[in-house]
Amino acid sequence: MDIKNKIDCFVPCENAQQAQQYATQFVNEDEVAKVFMLTSDDTDVSEKTAEGIGTIQVENILSTETMLKMARNATADYVLFYMKTSPITLGYHALKRLVRVAADTKAALVYADHYSVEAGKVVRHPVIDYQEGSLRDDFDFGSLVLIDAKLLREYAGEAEKADYKFAGWYDLRLYLSRKGKIFHLDEYLYTEEEDDLRRSGEKQFDYVNPRNREVQIEMERAATAHLRAIDGLVDTKKYRQPDFTNGNFAVEASVIIPVFNREKTIRDAVTSALAQKTDFKYNVIVVDNHSTDETTSILSDIAKTDNKLVHLVPNRTDLGIGGCWNYAVNSEHCGRFAVQLDSDDLYSSEQTLQKIINAFHEQQAAMIIGSYRMCDFDLNTLPPGLIDHAEWTEDNGCNNALRINGLGAPRAFYTPLAREVQFPNTGYGEDYAMGLAFSRRFRIGRIYEELYLCRRWGGNSDAALSIDRINANNLYKDRLRTIELTARQQLNKQGDEEGAKSLEPFFTAN
Repeated sequence: MDIKNKIDCFVPCENAQQAQQYATQFVNEDEVAKVFMLTSDDTDVSEKTAEGIGTIQVENILSTETMLKMARNATADYVLFYMKTSPITLGYHALKRLVRVAADTKAALVYADHYSVEAGKVVRHPVIDYQEGSLRDDFDFGSLVLIDAKLLREYAGEAEKADYKFAGWYDLRLYLSRKGKIFHLDEYLYTEEEDDLRRSGEKQFDYVNPRNREVQIEMERAATAHLRAIDGLVDTKKYRQPDFTNGNFAVEASVIIPVFNREKTIRDAVTSALAQKTDFKYNVIVVDNHSTDETTSILSDIAKTDNKLVHLVPNRTDLGIGGCWNYAVNSEHCGRFAVQLDSDDLYSSEQTLQKIINAFHEQQAAMIIGSYRMCDFDLNTLPPGLIDHAEWTEDNGCNNALRINGLGAPRAFYTPLAREVQFPNTGYGEDYAMGLAFSRRFRIGRIYEELYLCRRWGGNSDAALSIDRINANNLYKDRLRTIELTARQQLNKQGDEEGAKSLEPFFTAN
């Protein structure tokens, strides 16, 4: 296979110095036909650039405008799209390898692992495989992708009216996933400089930062259009309503706290739960997952002075957080509603539990999700502050849930349905899995005022994760989305009558 002149490169450029870098690095590659610099109106590239380099003015690198201009200017078989303005260094024969893999796999898009320069240090940055559920708009492809130019031009023919300012690239790669294979090459093919050195615990909430609201609205539009195209949309008009008179429960609500080795925080969490003021009976179920520190002793002491605390130690030793939740909701002690409290965290006031249970009845929802404030161990607010998931809408929140990586907290469930669905027995993502499953057929209610304090401290598991842990977490949540998307497609294809039969004792029609 002759791979000369197979690629047209499109790279953002901020100044003449960058233009020179691209000239020497891209133009001299045998695989490259032409290089186009993507510039803004105020970019200074007045110095003479090398032969084979053109300039294209765009307002935003990731906009529909940019995707369409790439399509109109590309004449080679493939388009290489670089999405950063920071320096990049191609690996040995990197472009040759990308083209050969694209040709051999007939992929719509190929992406690869890379190295990152972080604070002057070169580190490995592996990425994960793409799957049908990789719908989140922040999926990490790295900054360099190779696109089938024919499919790019087909997209351009269908996307003239899309006009996304921020979601153009997102819309394109969703389109490519519908038309062909998104292929991950597990090889380190380039080195890029990473200028966002925030810890993972800070980055993970960018999607709910109010400053990003305009971006998120566009991303939701693109995701919804994709779900419609693949028949994965939930029709909320078919939602069923819970019958809260069903079943006999000793208490109306249970606060559920799974815990393992949290001697530093468990007393605060339990005290916060036991201090709730309600007009109904409730208890606090702590599932002590065989703690080896002083957690068990602390819980035993509290239980001696307050009979609302139910201290359970499972006879199994293979339970994750999800398994501990199942142990609690399946127990005879669990109330009609099961309400989450993590062992690190606190309720914001003594009225939190009452507000949640009121919301179940007022909103006729099978699940309620509140809002929480990020804070340190001394309760000082941390960025981005209040996490209220204001992006949720009554009609489309259940669909947009497949685009984002979390649904919020605190979470509360109608117990009969939680017993029917069951949490996956994992230590991560179990709550997200339940939220997706609930929202497939039943309304999720929201409370947008602060109910909960999410405390970040040195021992928090998600404060500063390694790239391998981030990848593992993301791969699992993508898997959950793949499972849920498949279930929704089957539901739309077959109708919901069969799927609802097993839940009939707990629900009544609208």
